[in-house]
Amino acid sequence: MADIDFGGVVENVVTREEFPLDKAREVMKEETIAIIGYGVQGPAQALNLRDNGFKVIIGQREGGKSWDKAMSDGWVPGETLFPIAEACKKGSVIQYLLSDAAQIECWDMVKECLDEGDCLYFSHGFAVTYKDRTGIIPPENVDVVLVAPKGSGTSVRRNFLDGSGINSSYAVFQDATGRADERVKALGIGVGSGYLFPTTMENEANSDLTGERGILMGALAGVMEAQYEELRKNGHSPSEAFNESVEELTQSLIRLVAENGMDWMFANCSTTAQRGALDWKDKFRDATAPVFQELYTKVKSGEEAQRSIDSNGQPDYREKLKAELDMIKNSEMWRTGSAVRSLRPENQNKSA
Repeated sequence: MADIDFGGVVENVVTREEFPLDKAREVMKEETIAIIGYGVQGPAQALNLRDNGFKVIIGQREGGKSWDKAMSDGWVPGETLFPIAEACKKGSVIQYLLSDAAQIECWDMVKECLDEGDCLYFSHGFAVTYKDRTGIIPPENVDVVLVAPKGSGTSVRRNFLDGSGINSSYAVFQDATGRADERVKALGIGVGSGYLFPTTMENEANSDLTGERGILMGALAGVMEAQYEELRKNGHSPSEAFNESVEELTQSLIRLVAENGMDWMFANCSTTAQRGALDWKDKFRDATAPVFQELYTKVKSGEEAQRSIDSNGQPDYREKLKAELDMIKNSEMWRTGSAVRSLRPENQNKSA
């Protein structure tokens, strides 16, 4: 493990140098990894593991879109693709990658299939952290670990294919075999992590729920909407409002932040932009700080987890979700976004 200084705090980070892929394969050479769920994270992690030379099988409900997607990705029914219970019985590592709601629904079946010495793997600390609400309490005779890629399944696969990898957090929640630490590191490298930073199940759940509701998705979408609507109210055209609120951020500035940090991005913009950003940064921070405080309090108390459980468990949840997403899709702002994206050179070339 490498000691890395993160802003004055030293953390032990696992990189490919001290835990190379060959070592990961050696650790897992006798293991069968059963990927349970082929929706968001499942395809990317399964394909990356397979491409990296691990023994992988898929467990998925038969007959649905995810089963068909698994087949289209080369998983073969009866050989590498099985119903969930059958895959669980065959696997010594159970990567439990169903949605949080589906994990609750399938837990009793999965639990019955766990043998002593198996490894139960999560990519989100939700199920175990909020066990009083989810009912997911792993048996004491299995390892329980976490590898949580810091990105969508699409990014996990894309970064793997371009060779960059994605950073992931990892944790050992329960070490029943004495091998949980080497197992989780091997699996983390196997799914395509560029590096692994340590956390706990609870910290991952709390930070992840806060991030999703906050700057990664909820806050970002809300702030974009607020600026777009203010520009439109003041007579700016839809394309101008969208370009200033979304397109310049996603296609230019955020890439500069990713390359060298916020200070470097500021330094590589006009002096007018620098001055305005520096003058207004703290105003936005101070305005949103109470919202983030409220958000984290609700996450840590389990209130947000319970809302997710209650909402996602409703029989008409998918229909309600589609209606909410359609409201975003059909808003002027995101219809404008669709038109703007179609004008990008790469998309013009596709239609040519």
